Amino acid sequence: MGLQEELKNLSDKIKQYRDEARVQLHLARQDVKDEFDDLEQEWDKFKARFDQVMDDASETTQEARQTAKKLGEDLKSGYQRIRDKIR
Repeated sequence: MGLQEELKNLSDKIKQYRDEARVQLHLARQDVKDEFDDLEQEWDKFKARFDQVMDDASETTQEARQTAKKLGEDLKSGYQRIRDKIR
């Protein structure tokens, strides 16, 4: 096999990998967007719960506070995962 043929094969392989990477990148972006959209719905629930806990702090049970805290920690982890994926 001559040098030109080797370079042609290399070029073809690079093009194939590049095209595959482009498709995967597009799919990854959509995955991250879907995950973000799901987290946004959870954020709305958390914010409502958080506001309720803060407004009724003296009447809020320990269980309600723990539930809000757990929801918040889960959201934080989710947003961190997304941030790490797009870096």
